[in-house]
Amino acid sequence: MDHSEKKHIWDVPDTFNFATDVVDRWAEEKDGDALVWANEKGEERRFSFKDISMQSKAMAAVFLREGIKKGDRILVVMPRIPEWQIAMVAALRIGAVPIPCIEMLTAKDIAYRVEHAGAKALICRSEHVPKISKGLDAVAIRLCIGHRDGWIDAAKTRDQDVEVEKAIVKAEDPAIIYYTSGSTGQPKGVVHASRALFAWRNAGEYWLDLSPEDTIWCTADTGWSKAGTSVLFGPWSRGACAFFYDGPFDTTARLMLLEKYKVTVFCASATELARILADEIGKYDLRALRRTVSAGEAVNAAIGEDWHRATGVKVAEAFGQTETLMTALSRPDMRVRHGSMGKAAPGLDMRIVDDEGSVLSDGDIGNIAVAAPNPLLMLGYWNDPEKTAQSFVEGPDGKWFLSGDLGWRDKEGYFWYHSRQDDVINSSGYRIGPTEIEGALQEHPAVLECAVIGIPDPDRGQVVKAYVVLAAGHNGSVELTKELQAHVKEITAPYKYPREMAFVDALPKGPTGKILRRALRDTAGN
Repeated sequence: MDHSEKKHIWDVPDTFNFATDVVDRWAEEKDGDALVWANEKGEERRFSFKDISMQSKAMAAVFLREGIKKGDRILVVMPRIPEWQIAMVAALRIGAVPIPCIEMLTAKDIAYRVEHAGAKALICRSEHVPKISKGLDAVAIRLCIGHRDGWIDAAKTRDQDVEVEKAIVKAEDPAIIYYTSGSTGQPKGVVHASRALFAWRNAGEYWLDLSPEDTIWCTADTGWSKAGTSVLFGPWSRGACAFFYDGPFDTTARLMLLEKYKVTVFCASATELARILADEIGKYDLRALRRTVSAGEAVNAAIGEDWHRATGVKVAEAFGQTETLMTALSRPDMRVRHGSMGKAAPGLDMRIVDDEGSVLSDGDIGNIAVAAPNPLLMLGYWNDPEKTAQSFVEGPDGKWFLSGDLGWRDKEGYFWYHSRQDDVINSSGYRIGPTEIEGALQEHPAVLECAVIGIPDPDRGQVVKAYVVLAAGHNGSVELTKELQAHVKEITAPYKYPREMAFVDALPKGPTGKILRRALRDTAGN
């Protein structure tokens, strides 16, 4: 595909219904594989766009019959199973607002989301009902996949061919809510309009580089906007097939599945790629793989180069947030620069600004910001206009959404991540971003994984502490600590080296495999 730089025209329609304008349209005009699902038991299910269209209509009919209507919020609490996509499309079909949630949420987590969003309905697996039932007092309509006394089986009529009246969803109508954790307080409900579901195709084209001939595997879980980008809205907007795997993380399984299903586009975190590289990757036939993409954490140069050598495919990074979707991309026509999040996505003005909204010069560290308005930007935080307003700043160059991330742009237009604002380590007046130190440590052969935080220090305010998972054949010692500290001093500015170091068996991670520095700070008593 031609991805050369040119002015991007969004052409957002006045109304947009993902179910009818994307799924049904592919089913009618150019049907093909939409979804291939497998699990650790070796079970497999396949769906065409016609299958998804028919089954989502059948489920939508159940929703309507039970009283769910346009604008009603419905929690979709499911793991990586096809009914997740079907339920999501069914809700969108009738104009309801789905709230995707991972199954790992506790009853308390569910209860908070139900109450905060004023959710009218919830759908989950029947096996999952006992775990979350205590959080459902406020839910009027309870649906599940399978039989459960007192619950409605939403998939019982999945094979019935029914027609459902299309909901007219305006571009600015709320269409989906994602809950995302902040540095303080309870999770925030990020509301995206229907225009965002339309605009999500931008990442599918310019970053994922998808077409109907592709099979994409994104390992993100269902509750994250990354799944919207690379599992549902991005791939299906481009007519591509999504591979969906329900099973634990295992490097050998990953490689076997990449080979078996001839995955052409693989989307995984840098941490996951590093783990896969530690396996016997050369034993597997990955010739179908033509593109690897990663987001959520910077890809260390060593990981990127090793992946390229092992697969013949470079790792194309991107940057996005739940609030902004994918905003910086490494397009296929761009030179890959390891560790960079790429350039601003077509049709989007992304800059580095100060706290007052003034655009900074290239090379200066500041707030990663997106000019408003833009179709990719959230409508706001659910029922929290104050927090929404605090996310924007009106500067001399216009209105900007402040991402909460710090970074800088080089003279070629590539953006580079520095840190979260609350991850910044302030030591003796220096502002230190953990990513650069982590990257330096990962270049040492003894380091498999690492994470860096700031811990309190009476003299310097904070000092850098590194948590290190060692590669096989290496043991933690005073000598190795000194060696790693000296190594960091050689790679980056000496004042950034970790003055404290802990060798650990594992690092805390979220469902997508992203390392949770906040959990380390909590453990350290910050």
